[in-house]
Amino acid sequence: MALYRADLHIHTALSPCAGEEMTPPRIVAAALKAGLQLIAVTDHNSAGNVAAVQEAARDTGLIVLAGLEVQTKEDVHLVCLFDTAEEALEWQAEVYRHLPAGENREDYFGLQLLMDAAGREIGREKRLLLASTGLGLEEVAGEVARRGGLCLPAHVDRPSYSLLVHLGLIPPGLPVAALELGLLTPEAARKKFQTLAGWPLVAASDAHYLHDIGRRVTYYDLEAVNITALVHTMRQQQFKVVIGGEEAISDK
Repeated sequence: MALYRADLHIHTALSPCAGEEMTPPRIVAAALKAGLQLIAVTDHNSAGNVAAVQEAARDTGLIVLAGLEVQTKEDVHLVCLFDTAEEALEWQAEVYRHLPAGENREDYFGLQLLMDAAGREIGREKRLLLASTGLGLEEVAGEVARRGGLCLPAHVDRPSYSLLVHLGLIPPGLPVAALELGLLTPEAARKKFQTLAGWPLVAASDAHYLHDIGRRVTYYDLEAVNITALVHTMRQQQFKVVIGGEEAISDK
């Protein structure tokens, strides 16, 4: 077992709400500067820049998990993680089939930049990524689990695009290993939301700009760096949440 300092919710310039500074090499450099050993690329409804960030991180010691942040038909954000970029892209294809028709308006929503490992623009995603899919919360969580992935309801303590705000509860039997916090410490979140009692609560930055990377991290005690090990560690609450450099919760 080894501890990995991780930030499992980072956007690239493919997300139109993220800064154009969020290029693969700059993300890798910022993650290393923040002392991270494990990150996940989780753009809105797309995994188009995952492979580029993984390539940019090659030989640096930084491990990059493949993911995307799906917006359900209930307007809930779900971080979906996979072991490989190929698996994430297969899930992306299904997500794309459930996006609304219509193209991105760059002047209104922002650019959706596809990049190579050096940070050069190689294309622009024309689909509107900042939109709810036609997929339901339980449908997404169930399908990601079926595909061998890890699904985390994102920033459940935030006032927008969160499970608790839009549903007011956690559906019984929802196949997720933990819940992600975006604002509060686990202790404060449990005091504010009684429904979180008993749930493993992890933290991530949801970084849209370089200075956000690593500001909220979780130390995971892992036998191996893969989805199976992460699910086990989350369920067993073998992790530490660290916010602003201070430990927020200890291992169970």
